[in-house]
Amino acid sequence: MIQKLFVALTVALAALLAPALARAEVKVVTTVPTLASLAKAIGGSKIKVVSLSLPTQDPHFVDAKPSLALELSQADLLLVVGQGLESGWLPALLTGARNAGIQAGAHGHLDCSGRVRVLDVSQNADRSQGDVHPDGNPHYLFDPRAVGAVAEGIARRLGELDPAEAAFFQARLEKFQSRLGEARAAVEGRLARLRGVPVIGYHKSWPYLADWLGVELVDYVEPKPGIPPTPAHVARLLATARKRNVRAILQESYYPEESSALVAEKSGAALVVLPSGADFEGGQSYFAYLEALTQKLESIRP
Repeated sequence: MIQKLFVALTVALAALLAPALARAEVKVVTTVPTLASLAKAIGGSKIKVVSLSLPTQDPHFVDAKPSLALELSQADLLLVVGQGLESGWLPALLTGARNAGIQAGAHGHLDCSGRVRVLDVSQNADRSQGDVHPDGNPHYLFDPRAVGAVAEGIARRLGELDPAEAAFFQARLEKFQSRLGEARAAVEGRLARLRGVPVIGYHKSWPYLADWLGVELVDYVEPKPGIPPTPAHVARLLATARKRNVRAILQESYYPEESSALVAEKSGAALVVLPSGADFEGGQSYFAYLEALTQKLESIRP
């Protein structure tokens, strides 16, 4: 309660002190940095973009700081991954932001998962199964096919919010999609040898990547999503890795590596730590991020 009050007071004070000047550019706030990179690719100089999280942070758990609520209070458009990814921290920030235009259901709120084919939808999920997402897996930004669909949704919504620049956004979208098609074809060619290769994931982050590239996900280091591995589970995982001749353990940098490294060492698999998202604050474009992801995956031996 005290934290919520502090957030609300901070936002209210900033609103009182801010000069009452109309902004020519659309302010876009995103929950993850890859969405920020996509928004900037489409919006260019016509928008200002802020990401609420960093690629080094687990997007399931972001500290709901007053500074983030302040960013939301000034936003014209909020882009969320959806599928419950941000449910542990975003609602409190939206309450503190007091910005009706970006609340769920408002035109300034875009749930990007509505643009993609969602995997792992479960009708019978409950908390005993770990940190599950019953409406579907939220990690679709690892698949450039989904990225293309999300980019279209962003361009359309920006054009609706700023009709005078709709043609500008559409032109940039077409340029982005053309480059995305070329980049995707090149990556698929470089990684074609991984089709059918058995791998283990740490968290359930990789179904979309596996669906795109054709790698075979045989198990996870987490016995259930969000649940740390036990020694017994690691032992079973090692047996699986040896039996299936698993070639790699895939995980993001913000997860602990001890169990993954042990299974990799004892089974002969490679521990491959993949970038979880574009480094938007560092100036990394989506295509630079896709190249970094590809280079990491190229280290896997078929």
